[in-house]
Order: sequence, then structure tokens, then C-alpha cells
Amino acid sequence: MNFCNTQVVTGNMQQAFIIPVYNHGDTLQNVVASLAEYNLPIIVVDDGNRLKDKVFINLVCQQYENVTLITNKFNRGKGYSVCRAIKQAHKMGITHLFQIDADGQHDTEQCQLFLEASKNNPDALICGCPKFDESVPVERLNGRKISNNYASFVTLTDGYIKDAMCGYRIYPVEPFYKICRFSYIDSHMGFDTEILIRMIWKNVPIIYMPVEVSYPVGGKSNFRMIRGNIRISFMFARMTIGMWLRYPILNKRRKSQKSEKDKNKTDE
Repeated sequence: MNFCNTQVVTGNMQQAFIIPVYNHGDTLQNVVASLAEYNLPIIVVDDGNRLKDKVFINLVCQQYENVTLITNKFNRGKGYSVCRAIKQAHKMGITHLFQIDADGQHDTEQCQLFLEASKNNPDALICGCPKFDESVPVERLNGRKISNNYASFVTLTDGYIKDAMCGYRIYPVEPFYKICRFSYIDSHMGFDTEILIRMIWKNVPIIYMPVEVSYPVGGKSNFRMIRGNIRISFMFARMTIGMWLRYPILNKRRKSQKSEKDKNKTDE
């Protein structure tokens, strides 16, 4: 692990940003610059990048004093990288970690709304619900629908999950840290969906907020169609087994929530 600067924080609530980077070193500068105004710690994870991208990453790290750099010796995947950042954040006393992609597809101008929502709901996972422009590939939209439906199935939460794949999120560190310690989590493209499912299993509230998402022209994607879909399929197989093991608890929770909704409707 390499550190440009390690900032230990104190207080009841401390927010920070996490940016996993693989093949997007050239866009990292703009992302970090847009986050610098919030004056919060930023954890950048170099996920085994090539020399060209490492140069960009190291320059950014040296430019900003509040950036902590974690380096994977070789490419381990987004999930592995975020879990390393969660463990580091836990050591630093950070209570909430805001995950943002390095490729610039997320609108960082909306960060303040997410940060305020997290302050007002410290126990919740604040999750982006993408508002796509015309640049979004059709296959991405279809893949999201499948993931959303399956995530709803394995959590027994009909209609609760609006988006299972968006990487624009604020995690409460403590429950995430415990999941990382005691559970195997998909290290690549299935990560965002799996950690959302596991958070719901842990009864962590989910608050969705809209976020503008665009796919830059000529942008690089780290998703590999065949390999990625195989990994995601295995992840959903594991989640299905996990759902059945937790079925009594999840079903009891679902019935309780339904009863509460019916009661509220009656009161109205």
C-alpha cells in the first residue's frame, strides 16, 4: 500500500470519497479536481494499472494533500479495490464512503445533495438512480433491468430496488466493513449488485436519489461481455443460495413491512 498522505479523522461523522481506477488514469484529474471543493479525504485505488495510467494517478495524488493512494500490485477488480478502501477508511475513522467512478460518467455537481442526504440518514446506503442521456448503450439498459429484477427476487423486496448497479453511492462504513470481514464478495463487475443485496440482507435502509449519467464518446469500458456475464451469473447463483438460507428472516421482514404498509393505508 502506498500513501501520498494519510489523514486520520475524528468526530461522530466523517465522510470521504473512494475512486477505484483501472484504465482511466487520464480522466482521474478532472474527477478529483471536481471533488476537491468538498474538502473531504479522497481514497484513490490504483487497481494494477499500466505505467501510462500510473503516471496520471501519481501526479494527481501528489497534487492534492487530502488524497490517499492504495495500490494493487496487479488488477484485482473493482470489488476488491473498494473493499480495500473500506478497510482503510475504517482505520482512518471515516464513517461514510462515497464511491464514484474514475471515468467521469457521473455528475459530481450532485455530490452535495448526496452528502447532505447521508448526514440526515447516517444509517442508510444512499444509492444513485441513474438518469441516462442518449449516449447509454441499449445492452447496458437491458442488463440493468435483469440485475434489478434478480436483486429484488433474492432480497424478497418487490419494487424496492430501483437500481442495483449504479456505482454512485455513499456507504455507511461499519456494516460494509463487517460484510468485508466475514463474506466473500465478487471482486469484479458483480460487486455493485452483490454489496447492495448484502446490505439489504443486513437490513440497511436504501435511499435512492437521481443522478445524471452519461457515457463519454470514445470512453473506455472495463466490462468484458463473456467473462463479465459469467462472473455475474455465478454471483447471482451464490445470492440465490444465500437467499434461501435467509428465507425465514427475509420472509418475516417482508410480511412485517407489508402489514405496516397496509396499516398506513388504512389510517389514511
